[in-house]
Amino acid sequence: MFADIVFLVLGAALLWFGAGWVVESAAAIARRFNVSELVIGLTVVAMGTSAPEFFVTAQAAFKGLPAISLANVVGSDIFNLGVILGVMAILKPIPTHRTMLYRDGVLLWAITGLLFLMAVQGELTRPMGLCLLAIFGGYVSFIVYKGIRDPGPMDIAMAQELLEEAGDRVATWLDAPKLLVGFLAITLGSDWLVDGARAIAMAVGVSDWAIGLTIVAAGTSLPELVTCLAASLRGKNDMLLGNLIGSDFFNLAGVLGLTAIMRPIAVDTASLPSMGLMMGAVAVVLLFMRTGWRISRVEGVVLVLVGLSRWSLEFV
Repeated sequence: MFADIVFLVLGAALLWFGAGWVVESAAAIARRFNVSELVIGLTVVAMGTSAPEFFVTAQAAFKGLPAISLANVVGSDIFNLGVILGVMAILKPIPTHRTMLYRDGVLLWAITGLLFLMAVQGELTRPMGLCLLAIFGGYVSFIVYKGIRDPGPMDIAMAQELLEEAGDRVATWLDAPKLLVGFLAITLGSDWLVDGARAIAMAVGVSDWAIGLTIVAAGTSLPELVTCLAASLRGKNDMLLGNLIGSDFFNLAGVLGLTAIMRPIAVDTASLPSMGLMMGAVAVVLLFMRTGWRISRVEGVVLVLVGLSRWSLEFV
């Protein structure tokens, strides 16, 4: 079992570093082709930071581990909007915005509800995957179109916050191989993480769903945790909530949509309560966003407790 833990930790580390290399090199290459900073921030960087979730979800699906595949996304979203968001709010209250609530937040809650209705059918099929991916593509297209035609303060601030993760340099000849190495690191890391998590689940006698919702989800959410913590310590937490909402939306619509198209994901009825609670957790976040147009320290404590208690229930 010690070897499995080592593989799991090494896998998480490869996901972290690989995602950083992919984001940095992809953004630099996009600049080389004169893509605008706004588009780079809202698409290339935003999607690159969610690459670990996609590769782990896809790896688990193709290895015949649908519980880990789905639990990784559900667990990552609970971790992002529970533990990470809560900790950041405890450090410093997080301001919210009408657009962030009524456009992005409500859409996230709606896609969560749609996914729950799909899961009740017992499988995320290829047509369902196409539906999720179409919603994701429409949302990204709208954000980019609006950002180019009529960029608001929030769109510009969001892009600038994301671009800080990628730096401001233009691509050199090293970026193409670095991009390739980054994807290889993510691929290998996701393979080790899934295999290690599966072995640990069998050794300690817990379900694939429980291990995917907790250990695997936390491993794939490390980039978001480190990025948010660094931004908060620099006093730039205005867009943390928007980044986390965007990441969760990409996980639910983009990651699960693309994975289901490649390989349909079976859904066990045991996973439905957690997915229902995910809807409730998103609703709580929306409520906190509206109270005083900020998430306070007390509300941050509540979010952390909700996230951690959801984990603990899997092992009772």
